[in-house]
Amino acid sequence: MIEVALDRPWLVARLPVPMRVLSWAPHRPGLVTTDRIVWREVRDADLGPGFEAEQWLGAQMAARGLAHAVGLLTSRALDRHHLMQSRTDGGAGACLATVGLGNAEAVGRRLVHDRVAGTINLLVAVDAPLGEAAQLEALSIVVEARTAAVLEARLDLPTGLATGTGTDCVALACHPGEGRYAGLHTPIGEVVGDCVRRAVRAGVQEWLGQNRET
Repeated sequence: MIEVALDRPWLVARLPVPMRVLSWAPHRPGLVTTDRIVWREVRDADLGPGFEAEQWLGAQMAARGLAHAVGLLTSRALDRHHLMQSRTDGGAGACLATVGLGNAEAVGRRLVHDRVAGTINLLVAVDAPLGEAAQLEALSIVVEARTAAVLEARLDLPTGLATGTGTDCVALACHPGEGRYAGLHTPIGEVVGDCVRRAVRAGVQEWLGQNRET
């Protein structure tokens, strides 16, 4: 469902056909139609004061011929991505994740970070035709599954257990249709939750293995 091509500093995820994508990505956010979602890797040194992320990313993607794609930004090494798939009798889904926790947060208790690098970026694609309300509901399941996977790691911050990062981003792709529901009781909610939780869990474990003090 998601084909992945890595050519650092780019990670290009191609969908089987153009799909309706809902995201708050820095490039082409909101509801758009595209067959590609793209990660652009940056270095920590690039993210200093005055860095205009959206304008810079837009120019980079245009120069690469990807202006029509949805664009994500991360300082996580892109060869550390994780792709998980899930299927039930009622549907199928896949999640592509990059996971960094350098600016982890406990929801509702904001930290003042001296760095902004480190984020969780997710692309989730499902094969179900969903209405806009159901797509919003599925997006909430993505966020719930991400949070559950981060909480499993019990990363303790001065403000509490980490639930995500200050710059997490999610893109959810589906076929437009009449599907009304995509919650936890539905087959689509199940496959979304399963593939996201496993992909984020794998990314969190890898990041902690590289960064946690021993």
